[in-house]
Amino acid sequence: MVQTRQTFEETALADPDRYWELHDGLLREKPGMTFAHNHLAFNLGYLLREQLDREDYEIRVDAGRVRISAECYYIPDVFVVPIALTGPLRDRSDVLEVYSSPLPLVVEIWSPSTGSYDIDEKVAGHQRRGDLEIWRIHPYERTLTAWRRQPAGTYAETIFRGGSIEPVEWLGTSIDLDSLFDG
Repeated sequence: MVQTRQTFEETALADPDRYWELHDGLLREKPGMTFAHNHLAFNLGYLLREQLDREDYEIRVDAGRVRISAECYYIPDVFVVPIALTGPLRDRSDVLEVYSSPLPLVVEIWSPSTGSYDIDEKVAGHQRRGDLEIWRIHPYERTLTAWRRQPAGTYAETIFRGGSIEPVEWLGTSIDLDSLFDG
């Protein structure tokens, strides 16, 4: 059955033990993930949390949703939310945590259960939203592909195979990929 924005948000809020996403108006449960996937997501979230100002940003790891369109909502593996966007959601037990505005960083981590649609659907959706920087981390290939929004609205793609990566939004913040992959 095709879901509307309202019925999707009500369904997801009423069933908090399941990770519901919406794709083309149809409910899709985010599947279970591998150890490598979860390990990278939580470690990356921790590293970002340690470096970003908590008065300015929140970090989400496998929590909250981004609204791509009225028919598509995804749960990124990791994303950074400006505190200003959280205000309308704070202290509200009656609304699902959903962000419609472009975010400074959204991260998808490859997993055998989601690898087939992460690039084709999710990364493309984040680009349509206008997210400033999108990372796809592949734990087994030990790569990080970054798409960075350019002033004209296009994205420049760069593949990192080690060393440090600095998110464009935060000068002085860096993630050591070798340490992240080695855990």
